[in-house]
Amino acid sequence: MQQASLTLDSGAAFPAVGQGFWKVPNADAARVAVEAIEVGYRHFDCACDYGNEKEVGEGISKALESGMIRREELFVTSKLWNTYHDPEHVRPAIERSLRDLGLDYLDLYLIHFPIAQAYVPFETRYPPGWFFDPDVEAPRVELANVPLRATWEAMEAVHRAGLAKHIGVCNFTTGLLRDFINDASIAPSVLQVETHPFLAQPKLLRFCQENGIAYTAFSPLGAQSYYELGMADPSDSLLEHSVMKDIAATHGRTAAQIALRWGVQRGTSVIPKTARKERLVENLSVFDFALTDDEMGAIDSLDQHRRYNDP
Repeated sequence: MQQASLTLDSGAAFPAVGQGFWKVPNADAARVAVEAIEVGYRHFDCACDYGNEKEVGEGISKALESGMIRREELFVTSKLWNTYHDPEHVRPAIERSLRDLGLDYLDLYLIHFPIAQAYVPFETRYPPGWFFDPDVEAPRVELANVPLRATWEAMEAVHRAGLAKHIGVCNFTTGLLRDFINDASIAPSVLQVETHPFLAQPKLLRFCQENGIAYTAFSPLGAQSYYELGMADPSDSLLEHSVMKDIAATHGRTAAQIALRWGVQRGTSVIPKTARKERLVENLSVFDFALTDDEMGAIDSLDQHRRYNDP
């Protein structure tokens, strides 16, 4: 299935639709990875914190060993968790992700949040999660005094070592990005941030496009992934909004496809998550139609600055 790509600062192609693995159950992750490759996905979005990189790696290995795909055809992302921000922990963290994924290098390694937390050794708990000790009566987040600049220098080092072809950041503001661009030896190649029609982030997107930073939208379908976490309610559903449903009916598509097409058409990559093969196909089927300027404007007007992922 043919799809479009963004072009990174290196000239590398960055597939515009990827499969996100946040909240894909461990029991399903290997199967989903294989099925995604079968139907045409080449962009996988993973992270230490998702707790399923080993299973995703099993699926990737199966696809590689069967000859279904070559490694260089895949674009695999992982992320540095908050507890590994100290420079001495960055390389061990990416090496752990690489071992779990069964890969020699990542195509993209991202700082997951601009939040440094107290270090938790692999042997104590992996992935570490948000709480320093989740078993105590009142679990809490314990922060660490690690400057982002020091973490980024260690990210630059793993890039130079060939462990990550590109490096970037997640959940950064325009101000943080501007500081990085002004000070870093290697500018971030990619920003990944929550973006959907209820949180359109036009100024942040424009800043990235003006500065050669590719933009990935996570949670591109809005609130669905946050219901079970108590961070959203079904009444927040983007896909039930009349504007989305009316445009979907006009094109003979689903509201989810309209949301993803909006993201792709405004120049972002999108990483929807599913564990169902029919949804994998649906989410990738957004390159054979286009939204009109009026339709894009109507979706733009839905922006409520509504953030669901807000630690």
